[in-house]
Amino acid sequence: MIAIVGGGIAGLAAARRLRANGREVTVYEAGGDEALGGLARTYPTGGDDVEQFYHHLSKSEEEIVELAEELGVGDRLEWLVGKNAYYVDGVVHPLDTAWQILAYPHMSVYDKFRLGMLTLEIDVRGGVPAFDTYDDLADFEDVPIKQFLLDHTTRGVYENFFEPLLDAKFGSRRDDVSAAWLLGRVKFRGERDLLRGEILGYFDGGFAPVIDALVDDVGSAHIETNARVTGLDTDDGAVSSITVSQDGETRTEAVDDVVVATMPNVLEDLTGYVCDIDFQGAVCAVATMNEPLTDTYWLNIAHDAPFGALIEHTNFVPPERYGGDHLLYVASYVQSDDEWLATADDAAVEERWLGHVADMFPEFDRDAVSEFRVARAPRAAPIYERGYLDLVVPYDLADEVADGVYYAGMASEAQYPERSLNGGVVAGYECADRILDD
Repeated sequence: MIAIVGGGIAGLAAARRLRANGREVTVYEAGGDEALGGLARTYPTGGDDVEQFYHHLSKSEEEIVELAEELGVGDRLEWLVGKNAYYVDGVVHPLDTAWQILAYPHMSVYDKFRLGMLTLEIDVRGGVPAFDTYDDLADFEDVPIKQFLLDHTTRGVYENFFEPLLDAKFGSRRDDVSAAWLLGRVKFRGERDLLRGEILGYFDGGFAPVIDALVDDVGSAHIETNARVTGLDTDDGAVSSITVSQDGETRTEAVDDVVVATMPNVLEDLTGYVCDIDFQGAVCAVATMNEPLTDTYWLNIAHDAPFGALIEHTNFVPPERYGGDHLLYVASYVQSDDEWLATADDAAVEERWLGHVADMFPEFDRDAVSEFRVARAPRAAPIYERGYLDLVVPYDLADEVADGVYYAGMASEAQYPERSLNGGVVAGYECADRILDD
């Protein structure tokens, strides 16, 4: 029997592939049924459910699209325009079309040219365009991101465009981030229509139909919820059994292989394998409103706000799908347990965050908010520091732990340069394929 520890999309994808090839599989999820799918869990609304943490797909995320097709829900995928803007000094500056970018007043024309060349992966240093400078991300793995941007763009691009974004994304850890991560993000983002904006994917009904179809495909008989794996034993250099705590009882299950599809702290608890990747937490709120705040989907913020970005979901997906309500994500990362946000209760978060939204938008009516729901993930994303790829956990841990132990969690290579549901699918497949090959 093959045990999958964790019922997120990585664990479910691994289970699906293994079962499709005739293997006996059980998925053990420590949470309840609502925890299946991991960070894709949802809230109810006046219409479709909505993710507790914002989600969309880039055109480069092909594996999850193929999975949806195989599960029979591929026809629900829609490619929509996600409008982007930058809030600077009280003004929302749209940055979708070429004309809007040219009109942006906080960078010079030369700054915009250098930024444009970088996003097209063209190195124009020295005056002669080079098209292969950025092909190998490993060349930039140990380069500080600030140094890279000053060398490959301009100081204006760094200070007036990237620096606030890096603050929002990594906070006090921004100077630890590698240039390879930034270049990987450029490659990851995918398609942009210069006449309309960025093209992003979302499923009619959200990501829940994909997770539900995946759970159905694996089969409820092969998924145990409220089942925490608390031990992993080996015999003669190979995994032999796991210990499961469920409904107040503890039992031992004999296993041939184990895929740990959770955060690396769980892997360490089970096997002793230490992962040196640092993670940051996330606090994400969904404000339900009776009117829109802006006409933008993703609003980056150039000043020191108590949150990182405002993502107005119903400027991306029509509000009619949510009973006519307007849904606004207010989100921030947390780098330290000492930060105010790490310990503040939901009421305090609501007061501070909505108070700042009112400061940014004087016409904002607090009475327009009928519900403010806060979700927290203590380890939501890695900090992609220099040398990150040397720290990722191998898929096959035979040399490090024991034969038959595999890892498909967020510290795997599939979650680089950005963690995503697509990366979870890839990690699950990578582990399943190694088991099938063995």
